[in-house]
Amino acid sequence: MLYMFGFERYGVVISDLYFVDPNPRHGQRGPERGVRLELRVLERGALRGSIYSAQPIAVEQPIWRVDLLESVDGPVGSFDRAHHHPTLRNWEPGRRVFVDELSADPLGWLGSQLSDLDAVLNRAGAPQHEADAADAVALRERAPEILAAVTRLLDGIKAGALATPPGGESPKSARVGWL
Repeated sequence: MLYMFGFERYGVVISDLYFVDPNPRHGQRGPERGVRLELRVLERGALRGSIYSAQPIAVEQPIWRVDLLESVDGPVGSFDRAHHHPTLRNWEPGRRVFVDELSADPLGWLGSQLSDLDAVLNRAGAPQHEADAADAVALRERAPEILAAVTRLLDGIKAGALATPPGGESPKSARVGWL
């Protein structure tokens, strides 16, 4: 399942995820499931037809990523592998950053981050853009809707309908999900 919330310059993309880290850290072995949220740059393309044609919109460079993950072998809702990537470079995430508050209260932590776009962009080292202030207001106003979408995905995972392993494939290198 994939959700997207678009603003002037940035978009928030959210999906369920089943993941096996090919190079796990100590204590992080085995499949993971959960929700991935990314802050991405949106790029509007030139019209491909008349002035009435739909405008192409590309979901481009990731700026920040949050993974509300838990080990598949553990209890649902443990968030024992929840982390974020404050910086991404050339589409690649930096190391996982574990924050106690993120595992203890994932939605509360995520809501506070979504309400402070300036801080997220500063930590990411993102260049300033003229749309940042308007997007910060819009993101803060839409944070409850974004958190509701995250909650729906988490409920689907709890029910066993989302973030499931690929059918018939080896889970050794599986990555299932949109993001």
